[in-house]
Amino acid sequence: MKSLLPLVMAVTLLSACQRDPAAAPATEPQTTATATPMAEAPAPTPAADDTAAPAGPVSQASFLGYGDMKLGSTVEEARAAWGGELNGAPMEGTTCHYLWPKWITRPADFAFMMEDGRFVRYDVGTDKETAPGGGKVGMSVEELQKLYGGALKGAPHKYTQGGQYLSMDAGDVAPTRLVFEVDAAGKVTSWRVGLSPQVEYVEGCS
Repeated sequence: MKSLLPLVMAVTLLSACQRDPAAAPATEPQTTATATPMAEAPAPTPAADDTAAPAGPVSQASFLGYGDMKLGSTVEEARAAWGGELNGAPMEGTTCHYLWPKWITRPADFAFMMEDGRFVRYDVGTDKETAPGGGKVGMSVEELQKLYGGALKGAPHKYTQGGQYLSMDAGDVAPTRLVFEVDAAGKVTSWRVGLSPQVEYVEGCS
């Protein structure tokens, strides 16, 4: 009997080694997940700035002059500051004349007064320009008063019955003055900014 024991154990071990692998306990299949790259998140859109000024053209009119053209500068300096072509020339024997951009068809709409070789005033007769402080051609007296309050002083118009001039000094800003011309219906027909006494010339250079 003892001689059969080693033989039985050898057969048992050989059977275990030859067992069908399919009979082995099932194991959880191992899967290698491939990471899918995440789409890059779009940059956040900045919040609208409610305090920003509305878009639109900015007026170059000021109590100091118009854009880079400074009241009191020489004609040559004013021309250079404008940087473009200006029409107009003084008549023989006169000391006062107007210059205006070449694209202006009616000088009464927009022009620069020159006197004694200096840029002394600019005149506006169109609603496309805005005066210092916000006034414009076409506004009513009431609208002007809301903008300027008691700073505007009135005087009767020299030629228009029922019309008037509404004007104010620039104060510490410059030695200049803003004058609105108002018709009998109470509407602004033109305005000008300039040095004294030229800003008070009712007939311009005439």
